[in-house]
Amino acid sequence: MLSAAFCMNKALILDTCGLLWMMGGEYLSEESQIAIETAAARSAVYVSPISAWEIGLLQAKGRIVLRTGVEEWFAEALRTPGFAITELSVPILVRSTNLPGNPPPGPVDRILIATCRQHGLSIVTRDRKILAYAEQGYIAAVAC
Repeated sequence: MLSAAFCMNKALILDTCGLLWMMGGEYLSEESQIAIETAAARSAVYVSPISAWEIGLLQAKGRIVLRTGVEEWFAEALRTPGFAITELSVPILVRSTNLPGNPPPGPVDRILIATCRQHGLSIVTRDRKILAYAEQGYIAAVAC
Protein backbone atom coordinates (compact mmCIF):
# COMPACT_ATOMS: atom_id res chain seq x y z
CA MET A 1 0.00 0.00 0.00
CA LEU A 2 1.27 3.48 -0.78
CA SER A 3 1.41 6.36 1.68
CA ALA A 4 -1.78 8.03 2.82
CA ALA A 5 -0.53 11.40 1.56
CA PHE A 6 0.06 9.94 -1.91
CA CYS A 7 -3.41 8.37 -2.01
CA MET A 8 -5.09 11.56 -0.85
CA ASN A 9 -3.70 13.43 -3.84
CA LYS A 10 -5.20 10.96 -6.31
CA ALA A 11 -8.68 10.42 -7.60
CA LEU A 12 -10.48 7.63 -5.74
CA ILE A 13 -12.78 4.76 -6.50
CA LEU A 14 -14.96 3.32 -3.75
CA ASP A 15 -15.31 -0.42 -3.66
CA THR A 16 -18.87 -1.70 -3.22
CA CYS A 17 -18.69 -2.11 0.56
CA GLY A 18 -17.03 1.28 0.96
CA LEU A 19 -19.86 2.84 -1.02
CA LEU A 20 -22.50 1.03 1.05
CA TRP A 21 -20.87 2.03 4.34
CA MET A 22 -20.38 5.64 3.29
CA MET A 23 -23.95 6.02 2.06
CA GLY A 24 -25.27 4.23 5.16
CA GLY A 25 -23.41 6.57 7.49
CA GLU A 26 -21.39 3.70 8.95
CA TYR A 27 -17.90 4.00 10.39
CA LEU A 28 -15.09 4.79 7.99
CA SER A 29 -11.50 5.30 9.10
CA GLU A 30 -10.41 8.90 9.59
CA GLU A 31 -7.85 8.45 6.80
CA SER A 32 -10.50 7.31 4.32
CA GLN A 33 -12.92 10.07 5.35
CA ILE A 34 -10.25 12.70 4.73
CA ALA A 35 -9.27 11.09 1.41
CA ILE A 36 -12.91 10.99 0.26
CA GLU A 37 -13.58 14.60 1.32
CA THR A 38 -10.38 15.80 -0.37
CA ALA A 39 -11.13 13.95 -3.61
CA ALA A 40 -14.81 14.99 -3.58
CA ALA A 41 -13.74 18.64 -3.37
CA ARG A 42 -11.97 18.03 -6.71
CA SER A 43 -14.91 16.03 -8.14
CA ALA A 44 -12.63 13.01 -8.12
CA VAL A 45 -14.55 10.23 -6.31
CA TYR A 46 -15.62 7.48 -8.67
CA VAL A 47 -18.00 4.55 -8.45
CA SER A 48 -18.00 1.64 -10.87
CA PRO A 49 -21.18 0.38 -12.55
CA ILE A 50 -20.12 -3.09 -11.36
CA SER A 51 -20.96 -1.91 -7.83
CA ALA A 52 -24.60 -1.42 -8.88
CA TRP A 53 -24.60 -5.02 -10.12
CA GLU A 54 -23.03 -6.28 -6.87
CA ILE A 55 -25.46 -4.27 -4.72
CA GLY A 56 -28.36 -5.69 -6.73
CA LEU A 57 -27.10 -9.22 -6.05
CA LEU A 58 -26.63 -8.51 -2.35
CA GLN A 59 -30.18 -7.20 -2.08
CA ALA A 60 -31.62 -10.09 -4.13
CA LYS A 61 -29.91 -12.57 -1.78
CA GLY A 62 -31.25 -10.73 1.28
CA ARG A 63 -27.75 -9.81 2.50
CA ILE A 64 -28.56 -6.08 2.51
CA VAL A 65 -31.78 -4.08 2.79
CA LEU A 66 -32.00 -0.72 1.05
CA ARG A 67 -34.68 1.86 1.78
CA THR A 68 -35.28 2.20 -1.98
CA GLY A 69 -34.77 0.12 -5.09
CA VAL A 70 -31.19 -0.49 -6.21
CA GLU A 71 -31.40 1.81 -9.24
CA GLU A 72 -32.77 4.68 -7.18
CA TRP A 73 -30.26 4.05 -4.38
CA PHE A 74 -27.35 4.01 -6.83
CA ALA A 75 -28.58 7.19 -8.55
CA GLU A 76 -28.79 8.86 -5.14
CA ALA A 77 -25.20 7.81 -4.38
CA LEU A 78 -24.06 9.37 -7.65
CA ARG A 79 -25.74 12.65 -6.69
CA THR A 80 -23.29 12.98 -3.80
CA PRO A 81 -21.25 16.13 -4.53
CA GLY A 82 -17.93 15.22 -6.13
CA PHE A 83 -19.00 11.69 -7.15
CA ALA A 84 -19.14 10.31 -10.69
CA ILE A 85 -19.52 6.99 -12.46
CA THR A 86 -16.52 5.35 -14.11
CA GLU A 87 -16.63 3.59 -17.43
CA LEU A 88 -16.86 -0.18 -17.55
CA SER A 89 -15.11 -0.77 -20.84
CA VAL A 90 -13.98 -3.79 -22.82
CA PRO A 91 -10.30 -3.00 -22.10
CA ILE A 92 -11.01 -2.89 -18.35
CA LEU A 93 -12.90 -6.18 -18.49
CA VAL A 94 -10.15 -7.86 -20.52
CA ARG A 95 -7.37 -6.46 -18.32
CA SER A 96 -9.18 -7.75 -15.23
CA THR A 97 -8.47 -11.28 -16.49
CA ASN A 98 -4.71 -10.74 -16.75
CA LEU A 99 -3.61 -8.69 -13.74
CA PRO A 100 0.02 -8.84 -12.60
CA GLY A 101 1.08 -10.38 -9.32
CA ASN A 102 -1.36 -12.29 -7.15
CA PRO A 103 -4.70 -10.46 -7.49
CA PRO A 104 -7.88 -11.42 -5.61
CA PRO A 105 -9.87 -14.15 -7.38
CA GLY A 106 -13.28 -12.44 -7.25
CA PRO A 107 -14.44 -10.97 -10.57
CA VAL A 108 -15.80 -7.74 -9.03
CA ASP A 109 -12.55 -7.15 -7.14
CA ARG A 110 -10.56 -7.79 -10.32
CA ILE A 111 -12.72 -5.37 -12.32
CA LEU A 112 -12.30 -2.67 -9.67
CA ILE A 113 -8.53 -3.27 -9.64
CA ALA A 114 -8.34 -3.09 -13.44
CA THR A 115 -10.33 0.17 -13.28
CA CYS A 116 -7.81 1.57 -10.77
CA ARG A 117 -4.92 0.60 -12.99
CA GLN A 118 -6.57 1.95 -16.16
CA HIS A 119 -7.36 5.36 -14.68
CA GLY A 120 -4.67 5.77 -12.00
CA LEU A 121 -7.19 5.66 -9.15
CA SER A 122 -6.66 4.78 -5.49
CA ILE A 123 -9.26 2.36 -4.11
CA VAL A 124 -11.05 2.88 -0.80
CA THR A 125 -11.71 -0.56 0.66
CA ARG A 126 -11.70 -2.80 3.72
CA ASP A 127 -11.28 -5.92 1.61
CA ARG A 128 -8.20 -7.73 2.92
CA LYS A 129 -7.42 -9.30 -0.46
CA ILE A 130 -7.50 -5.95 -2.26
CA LEU A 131 -5.39 -4.36 0.50
CA ALA A 132 -2.89 -7.23 0.22
CA TYR A 133 -2.75 -6.67 -3.55
CA ALA A 134 -2.03 -2.99 -2.91
CA GLU A 135 0.79 -4.07 -0.57
CA GLN A 136 2.32 -5.82 -3.61
CA GLY A 137 2.57 -2.34 -5.20
CA TYR A 138 0.20 -2.84 -8.14
CA ILE A 139 -2.44 -0.32 -7.00
CA ALA A 140 -2.81 2.37 -4.34
CA ALA A 141 -5.36 1.82 -1.57
CA VAL A 142 -6.83 3.58 1.43
CA ALA A 143 -8.19 1.27 4.13
CA CYS A 144 -11.65 2.27 5.26
